Amino acid sequence: MKLDLNQFDAVIFDMDGVLIDSEPLWKIAMEEVFHSIGSALTKQDFQKTVGLRLDEVIRFWHQHEGWKNVSPREVEMLIVERMIELIKQNGAPLEGVIEMLHFLQSQNKKIGLATSSYRVLIDTILDVLGIASFFDFTHSAEDEIFGKPHPVVYLSVAEQLNVQSLKCLVIEDSLNGIISAKAARMHVVCIPEKTHHPEPKLILADFHFETMAEMLEIIKTDTEQ
Repeated sequence: MKLDLNQFDAVIFDMDGVLIDSEPLWKIAMEEVFHSIGSALTKQDFQKTVGLRLDEVIRFWHQHEGWKNVSPREVEMLIVERMIELIKQNGAPLEGVIEMLHFLQSQNKKIGLATSSYRVLIDTILDVLGIASFFDFTHSAEDEIFGKPHPVVYLSVAEQLNVQSLKCLVIEDSLNGIISAKAARMHVVCIPEKTHHPEPKLILADFHFETMAEMLEIIKTDTEQ
């Protein structure tokens, strides 16, 4: 199936692994914090929880390890604090992101953000990358009862943008995100995050590109024809 941008009124971005190469930073932050409370979890273990909301990640590992003397909420806040530090030190947009945002704006497309990350991290990342002004609406699954792979975070963004789900194109990098967007009846581009293990189920996405720059080249060529 050919990607025709003219079919869509809005493009909704996931954040981690799509706008910024933050997945390695998440793994650093989690490994450091977990080790500080006596856990032996490693970056490889965290592959199992990619795409989940942080409180769900903490709950998952707490059920497996049952840490003593520290609450899941305390662990969560320590990871968020470390992530803010790492983003400020290392944050940079992924290849093609800035150019894509400029192009979508020039095409009068509404631009949204739907992420499992918390609002404080949305604000930090958009500020560090200097891209907050491009977005018509940004939303965190923190404000929903369910995180991805439930569709509600994408449905909420579409509602706020006043765009029907079928007229929304989503850009995702993880299986949970793809399932979330598809369940919301949206078309999905998959640009896989490069540190993830190969996941054959990513084929569920409608379109596949290696980078945002590659995607932009394709849709620019088609738009000009």
